[in-house]
Amino acid sequence: MKIGLQVNSFTWEGGDARIGETFGAIGRRAEEAGFDSLWVMDHFFQIPGLGPADFAMLEGYSALSFIAGQTSKIKLGTMVTGVTYRHPGILVKTVTTLDVLSGGRAYFGVGAGWNEREHLGLGVRFPPTAERFERLEETLQIALMMWSDEVGQFNGKHYQLAETLNSPQVLSKPHPPILIGGGGEQKTLRLVARYGDACNLFFRMGDDVVRHKLDVLRSHCEAEGRPYEEIEKTSLAGFAGFSRDGKQGTKSSQKAIADFSHVAEMGFDQAIISIGNVSHPDAFDTLRDEIVPAVHEMKVAGR
Repeated sequence: MKIGLQVNSFTWEGGDARIGETFGAIGRRAEEAGFDSLWVMDHFFQIPGLGPADFAMLEGYSALSFIAGQTSKIKLGTMVTGVTYRHPGILVKTVTTLDVLSGGRAYFGVGAGWNEREHLGLGVRFPPTAERFERLEETLQIALMMWSDEVGQFNGKHYQLAETLNSPQVLSKPHPPILIGGGGEQKTLRLVARYGDACNLFFRMGDDVVRHKLDVLRSHCEAEGRPYEEIEKTSLAGFAGFSRDGKQGTKSSQKAIADFSHVAEMGFDQAIISIGNVSHPDAFDTLRDEIVPAVHEMKVAGR
């Protein structure tokens, strides 16, 4: 099984002036610890549950490009970009740029979007739910066109592109893996089966709910004539921190390895985690020495 890191907060000791220094160190430490991927949220404001709206929040693709310049192996993606934030042609160009400059390490994380406050706050239109999903599907179609060998026109309900020219072309083949965020059973998981290469589910939903979501995805794959095994299943969960003994609110390496083993047994290909003390210099020590190597040895159920 693979393991990824999501950085979901930039409010750290030292304030705004040290965000770049701290974030760069996090990226380098994550790669050195053996993490397979690094993700940032793509939000304008900090989201409820993680802090007040005015807590520090970086623009997603600028942040990933910054980390790309300080790393060489770890894959990079947003978890996930709201489809309403950028015109799809510009969004695909942005992901392409990240992929080219990182040497083919980009994921394309995208979803329908949900945070109305940040849309209104920065003057971005927030369409009704049904329209956002229509725009998401058209964006996925545009991405696949722009990452193909053909240049043509796209005439959709919401977007019209006269020329899907994209040069330079992505280095990832056939294109950066498309991760569609969310667990909606009627729309989101259907889009995963039709267009996606990966899905993401919150592990805190509980085993029964997660199994049901995966069964729904399997049914959509069958309806689309798509092998279920082609879809990378990723989970998302948060932890305060990790240590060998589990003291001071951290999770012990023994307990963490058992938890990740359960994730693999559920059929997930990659466990993506956030870490509350991620900015601390020793946050990755136990992960590097004990947990990440054990995760990489875990067999994913059904693989």
